[in-house]
Amino acid sequence: MDKRVAIVQSNYIPWKGYFDLINSVDEFIFYDDMQYTRRDWRNRNRVKTPNGPAWLTIPVVVKGKYDQRICDTVVSNSHWRLAHWKTITHSYTKARYFRTHRDLFEHLYLSSEEDHLSQINFQFVRAICDLLGIRTRLSWSSDHSLTDGKTERLVHLCKVVGATEYISGPSAQAYLDVSLFAQRGITVRYMSYGYPVYRQLYPPFEHAVSIIDLIFNEGPDATKYMLSFQQ
Repeated sequence: MDKRVAIVQSNYIPWKGYFDLINSVDEFIFYDDMQYTRRDWRNRNRVKTPNGPAWLTIPVVVKGKYDQRICDTVVSNSHWRLAHWKTITHSYTKARYFRTHRDLFEHLYLSSEEDHLSQINFQFVRAICDLLGIRTRLSWSSDHSLTDGKTERLVHLCKVVGATEYISGPSAQAYLDVSLFAQRGITVRYMSYGYPVYRQLYPPFEHAVSIIDLIFNEGPDATKYMLSFQQ
């Protein structure tokens, strides 16, 4: 039986392409036992505001340059939750479907005391998948043993979960050794992102923002602007 798998680090309220990738596979593995990287999508993303795109960043404790895994990373304080929610409320209160989804996101921001970044990201990703109707299995790389080598680890995880096809974002073409996948009978395919515009507050239009922008502006029609739902 064919099985498509993607393996990606967790991101904070990711953009629509991240969820397109999840929806394109049978199992999505959070690769969070990898090195935490600063100034990356792990703990931040952008939203549209009346003053243009703005970063929402979760403050985290960074112990060193090379000795901290994503799954071990914890937030430095809990104040970010209310601050982010206030920014979102101020920015999207005029969005057509903000009231429709307000309770869900308010709960995500204000009703959790989780302090591990991976788990925070997972809570948001899982809730948004449910909202969009994405039924892909979500799992963790830490559930399995790892091998050495950048591509070798990915191949090993694919074999462990029974993958026949590995789906990746386009940037991975710069470092993946596709021959290692082929040796294990696994096909590699890269996502292609090219999205239509939708109703978005505060022009000019910006694609590189959190998926919550699409959800608040298009509501039940959000998936019409995501490529995997049109296949």
